[in-house]
Amino acid sequence: MAEASDKTVKYYTLEEIRKHNHSKSTWVILHQKVYDLTKFLEEHPGGEEVLREQAGGDATENFEDVGHSSDAREMSKTFIIGELHPDDRGKITKPTEALLTTVDSNSSWWTNWVIPAISVLVIALMYHFYMAED
Repeated sequence: MAEASDKTVKYYTLEEIRKHNHSKSTWVILHQKVYDLTKFLEEHPGGEEVLREQAGGDATENFEDVGHSSDAREMSKTFIIGELHPDDRGKITKPTEALLTTVDSNSSWWTNWVIPAISVLVIALMYHFYMAED
């Protein structure tokens, strides 16, 4: 009987899933299952941007980190469209932490040290002259 149910499972490759990473088609992977969340984007309590950031990839870790309720977990089952292909299950990598900076990472040392040092010096001189007037 388990063999019959295996034949009804639709498998998707990572390549196929990655193509669904926009608002017109938003797929994510949770625990090796593939979810089509396109119709749920506007209803998601955390906002559609949260889902769109995960679109086309594995959202399992982020889903678990949020601590979804049992109701949310039950509702999520209605969006399952298949499973990640067994050949691709080992290819999923954990997301790396992205370091957001406002300065180009290849910037020279003076933008990281000299400018702040000069700023501190100017503030110290302004404070000194302000206190000297009293």
